[in-house]
Amino acid sequence: MSLRQSIPVPLRPWLPAAAAALGGWLVTDALLRLSHLPLSPGFSLAVLLGGAWWLRRPRRIPAARATDVAGWLERLEQLQAQFGRLEEEAAPQRAEQLAGLRAELGRGGLLLALVGTSPPPAELQPVLVEALRGPEPLLLHWAHPLPAWSAAWRWPELFEACDGLLHHLRTPLSAADLRWLEALPAGQPAWLLVQTSQAGLALDALALEVRSQLGPGLAQQLLFWNGEPQALAASLAPLAAQLASGAPGLRQARQLRRLEQLHASWQGDLERLRRQHFLPLQRRTQWLVAAGVVAAPLPSLDLLVLAVANGLMLKEMARLWDCPWNLEQLQAAAAELARASLALGVVEWSSQALAALVKWHGATWLVGSALQALSAAYLTRVVATAMADMLALSVGVPEPDLEAIKRQAPLLVAQAAEAEKLDWSAFLDQGRQWLGAQAGDGVVAIGA
Repeated sequence: MSLRQSIPVPLRPWLPAAAAALGGWLVTDALLRLSHLPLSPGFSLAVLLGGAWWLRRPRRIPAARATDVAGWLERLEQLQAQFGRLEEEAAPQRAEQLAGLRAELGRGGLLLALVGTSPPPAELQPVLVEALRGPEPLLLHWAHPLPAWSAAWRWPELFEACDGLLHHLRTPLSAADLRWLEALPAGQPAWLLVQTSQAGLALDALALEVRSQLGPGLAQQLLFWNGEPQALAASLAPLAAQLASGAPGLRQARQLRRLEQLHASWQGDLERLRRQHFLPLQRRTQWLVAAGVVAAPLPSLDLLVLAVANGLMLKEMARLWDCPWNLEQLQAAAAELARASLALGVVEWSSQALAALVKWHGATWLVGSALQALSAAYLTRVVATAMADMLALSVGVPEPDLEAIKRQAPLLVAQAAEAEKLDWSAFLDQGRQWLGAQAGDGVVAIGA
């Protein structure tokens, strides 16, 4: 879709964000040794006490600053830096995108586009331009007709960059017109210039009929026009007044909208890259937890080792996701996920599933603490997936709400558990390989 003409509307001449880090390093170093050295009783007790303290200590969520244009630009620069670390070859393209957006943000005046499947005749351009003349510089795009059918029903980016759209409609409204209106980008201002063609129909009745076909927002943006050139200025008078008085708000809304749009596009691309880097971290952590449980098979110690290990993993994941939350906020979110996973019985389900596997296939590779270790590894897998989902949701959220996290944690964990059940066979294959490696190292005896 292209633009037919851009018309500058003249101005009226008479108007013008050391202790916790050290503790984390010590636990990380100890956990990394689990796959080679057995845990000492002293370390087991330290993990037990440390995990209990970490899960039960009070949490305080500091306030974060509000979002504005500068804040969105900062987040885009952070995403750009993340792309540079994960995908260097795409750096020039994204730098060009960001530079183009910066230039757009500095655009003065207003940009309006007249669109529609059947726009008014071209000879009415001078009349429409004169009707919209006001104190703000205004550039009017006179677009080619919108297609009557589209496979994607997506507005071109050129129109998304406009401060507003003037959508010309003819009554009765066509299915194509309604479909294009449904596809309007979120937050895109639009006014509907409705050209009446039903003789004898009262304006109130026509307005009621048209509003019944539109959403509540667009239903308040109607401008009725009888099709006569001399009546166009009067029909557009409410829009001209709104543009004159609301130009700064329209510009700011457009800037924020465009920043959010680019952020969402980049975030989707970056999320795929982050998940690729997350999977090795998830697998490494789950088997470190399993090794810790095998080395120190005390009652419920697996869950405490799990909690600490997942906390450490969460910090690594926060760096991967470039999450803006501080250490206190990350710990609070991780604690809620740990509590939710225990409350939903993920341990019980995995233990029962592993026990059923022993019943059907014989205890040839699952004995003693190995069953407990694999259950803890699976719990780690589930919680890690839920953590990834929460961190993905947290990107761009400046201030977490602990009460909201409490409400979301059960759903996130349940969704992660359901997703991981679909990959149960892959987990069992990894478990066999890990147990085989542990047997070779002499850490756990595997036999009938």
